[in-house]
Amino acid sequence: MYQEFEGKTEKEAIDAAIEALGLERDEFDVEVLETEKSGIFNLQKKVRIRVHLADSVVAGGSEDPENDFEHAVADFVHQLTDKMGYPADVRVQFREPGKIGVRLDSDHSGILIGKKGKNLDAIQLLANVVAGRLDDGATRVVVDAEHYRQRREENLIRLAQQVGDQVKRTRKSKLLEPMNPFERRLIHTTLNNVAEITTKSEGDGLYKQVRVLYRGVGD
Repeated sequence: MYQEFEGKTEKEAIDAAIEALGLERDEFDVEVLETEKSGIFNLQKKVRIRVHLADSVVAGGSEDPENDFEHAVADFVHQLTDKMGYPADVRVQFREPGKIGVRLDSDHSGILIGKKGKNLDAIQLLANVVAGRLDDGATRVVVDAEHYRQRREENLIRLAQQVGDQVKRTRKSKLLEPMNPFERRLIHTTLNNVAEITTKSEGDGLYKQVRVLYRGVGD
């Protein structure tokens, strides 16, 4: 499976792919499709690349929906992505008590994921609204694509550990990027038992920021 990205340089296009897909550089191959020059003296340049995902990234078990609830959720998500202009096949990734995971398989996965997974979060939010109407909120739906959520979780744990070490060393608080509730909870949990470190959420709305503080030192 592949995705295409653009940038003023090859590095900028690759960085855009890394941010959009939440991948490490060694998890995909890059094919330079074209380099366009324009403007005075042809100084303005645009590079378009095609990112080929490694088999280990794309691979993963999935199944067709097997009951009315799963079919209804999958059909809704499929119709939603189709109306967005980025159609995706919807498969069941996992089943757990009170939770089901669905996976989007699409040639447009990078767009469906969006920056920091915000498009994926929006799709998931709408899917849970529909699911709540079907079974009174008894089952939570997790929507994923290209194993983004697993990679994002691993990256956030590493980030929390790095920031925790930095705050302990400098004794100065650090404010992290805006995150959804699940991501913030992951940061809090990772640093919960770290000596001399505490965390708190700041801001309003769905995407709040986590501040990591050194205990006993005012900010």
